[in-house]
Amino acid sequence: MPAESTTARQAFGDVAPALAAYTDQVLFDDVWQRPGLTPRERSLVTVASLVALYRGNELPFHLRKALDHGVSRDALVELITHLAFYSGWPTASSALAIARRVFAEAGV
Repeated sequence: MPAESTTARQAFGDVAPALAAYTDQVLFDDVWQRPGLTPRERSLVTVASLVALYRGNELPFHLRKALDHGVSRDALVELITHLAFYSGWPTASSALAIARRVFAEAGV
């Protein structure tokens, strides 16, 4: 396992070092690097899934990642608005509260 610090290692590596390693090596170094989708497309799919599944713990990280991959604030708000009709108002409302904080922190 590499010694460099990663988000996974910082978040839970002290408790679950194997899960942190799988997160880094399999999820982000393999799955996220596959050629079938661009990083921007993967971010849109991931954010949509997290919103629809009410996964507020992981959503801030992936909203920031989407912004880093070139997804605009307006596109993310539109994604959440669209999902209100498919995953429900509570999921969209919760996601918007999280997005507001992420946007403020990112200065967008």
